[in-house]
Amino acid sequence: MSQWLVLVIALVLVCAVVLTATMLRHRRVAEGEDTSETPDVIEYMVMMVGVVYAIVLGLAIAGVWEARGQADDSVRREAQALYEVGQRVDVYPPAVRDRIRGEIDAYAAHAVNAEWPLMVKGEEPSPKGAQLFAAVRTDVTHRAPANDIQSQAYQPLLDQIAIADDARHTRLDNAGSTLPGVVWFGLVVGAVVTIGLIFTLQIRRSGRELLLAGVFSGLIVFLLFLVWSFDAPFGRSGTDSADPLRELVPTAAAPQTAQSTN
Repeated sequence: MSQWLVLVIALVLVCAVVLTATMLRHRRVAEGEDTSETPDVIEYMVMMVGVVYAIVLGLAIAGVWEARGQADDSVRREAQALYEVGQRVDVYPPAVRDRIRGEIDAYAAHAVNAEWPLMVKGEEPSPKGAQLFAAVRTDVTHRAPANDIQSQAYQPLLDQIAIADDARHTRLDNAGSTLPGVVWFGLVVGAVVTIGLIFTLQIRRSGRELLLAGVFSGLIVFLLFLVWSFDAPFGRSGTDSADPLRELVPTAAAPQTAQSTN
């Protein structure tokens, strides 16, 4: 199901519930009840609850946004390091150079086409990715320099392999949800309480008040949708977050292109 469809359904359901509850409450108001004024203490409590919830919601959005940025940075570092390795092995003999580049391409293709769908689903990737990366590391580290040019390139190659390895582990560690369950419980309960406070203000069913109630409820739902969407650092569908690997190592996209052609 598309994320935008989820948002539309949530907006429609919440707004419909709030507006329906408002109109039903208005019908059940006792004839002698004064709905023209709201006690000052209730207005103060509503204001404080709204401010506290806004702060918590803002911190949650900032937290998941930062986690999304760190995830994107780890993918870029991994792709750039692999690209540098593929370029620097140009000083090796053609057979060695082509073998290392082929292993890099195989690893990148596996990461994009096999690991990413599992990461998006929150599942643990298979050990094959680690095996393919180990093959690249082994070929680079076990190749003794045969001349001065290869000696100068050897240590930078090891450094780029280390960067790619660190970025890979960071990527896998960041694949899960950012916010713990207790935070989500607080966000959902806080949203229910905040929207529910609309009724303590003795809202009537005039067009202006109903519009404000609907817009306010829709805003809360949209902000929660943002938190939910960014709570998956690599997205909730597709492999768009793998674009750095796909662009810097073009053959990583070859299997997907073939599949789409078929």
